Amino acid sequence: MFTYWFAIPFWQRVLGALVLGVVTGLVLGETATALKPLGTLFINAIRMLVVPLVLFALITSITSLADNQKMGRLAAKTVGLFLFTAFIASLIGLTIGSLMNWGDALQLTASEVRDRTIPPVADVITGLIPTNPVAALVNGNVLQIIVFASLVGIAINVVGEKAEPMKKVVHAGAEIMYQITRMVMQLTPLGVFGLMAWAVGSFGLATLLPLAKFIGAIYLSCLIHIVLVYGGLVKLFGGIGVRAFFKAVLPAQLVAYSSASSYGTLPVSYKVVTEDLKVSKSYTSFVLPLGATINMDGCGGIFPAIAAIFIAHIYGIPLDALDYVLIAGTATLASLGTAGVPGTAMVMLTVTLSVVGLPLEGIAFIAAVDRIIDMMRTATNVTGDTMVALVVGRSEGLVNEEGVPATAAAVNS
Repeated sequence: MFTYWFAIPFWQRVLGALVLGVVTGLVLGETATALKPLGTLFINAIRMLVVPLVLFALITSITSLADNQKMGRLAAKTVGLFLFTAFIASLIGLTIGSLMNWGDALQLTASEVRDRTIPPVADVITGLIPTNPVAALVNGNVLQIIVFASLVGIAINVVGEKAEPMKKVVHAGAEIMYQITRMVMQLTPLGVFGLMAWAVGSFGLATLLPLAKFIGAIYLSCLIHIVLVYGGLVKLFGGIGVRAFFKAVLPAQLVAYSSASSYGTLPVSYKVVTEDLKVSKSYTSFVLPLGATINMDGCGGIFPAIAAIFIAHIYGIPLDALDYVLIAGTATLASLGTAGVPGTAMVMLTVTLSVVGLPLEGIAFIAAVDRIIDMMRTATNVTGDTMVALVVGRSEGLVNEEGVPATAAAVNS
């Protein structure tokens, strides 16, 4: 029985759980509230992952930039453009999310409501530095963890060979956390079933309308980002026409959309970037794996921004100006630790929600349609990887514009 269950594609299992949860909620009515602990189990499992995943993934992302010291300038340009587009993506997500008419069909009550007292700006800034890193890890203070992890990653790079054992431990820890994340994600159908049965049993079919609007907001934001931001950067700095660029990267977009995995799309992305966009193989081998790890405009920029606004709305929690600033900043930084495998973005969403104090229970509603969303998020991420490869590669003379192969020597210049 278990063999047959795991033979079913993951997204089909989640979609089936969603349908079964809706039917169960309609049939059982308020009795279905007894199934809510299944959703709570799923949320608790996700909470378990957040701190170690952010710590190991962020340090790993930073230390990976030290593999070739001669690529310092190239790495700085690459990561800088990654972060720039991630920040723009979060702003687009915040704008679309704020303009959406979510309706009042679904109003939930959070089990945990934070104190909405706005701290002084000075306290917010000084609070970024943990006085006790261990306490920050224990208390799950995500912003302080991000700062501490960044400092550790930078220090490992500076120390160099003497820190190599620590670097190996951190990279191994990241791989372990990625694997545990994949294991926890198998609980998604169970959590979706329990939360959807509870929600529909308590509030009726009106529960589903906000989800349809949520999907629409994600797709619209991703399309705007792909066409305007990526297309604009290609037009200004790519050296080729926008139509030619999108025609070249279409195979990678289709594989990304269908597989919902940046890592799974790497072989196609590599072929597209080296053969169609004519970027040197040496730089492509650096930028695409790095992009699959830290360039997450869809997963780390657009998605958490809209999700935070959506969850705040369905729980009736107002967001102030400082919350919007924290969402944009945290979503951008969190993109550094969003691994390119299906499901991790759902875990990283807890980073943004935790920073602005929103209830994590809302994640289960989004998880119900995550596969549909993840397809578009991943297509956005992969398109961004190819754009950065072209734009930065051309700025460093690593694009074959005159029929002469771009060589690895140019990378090391």
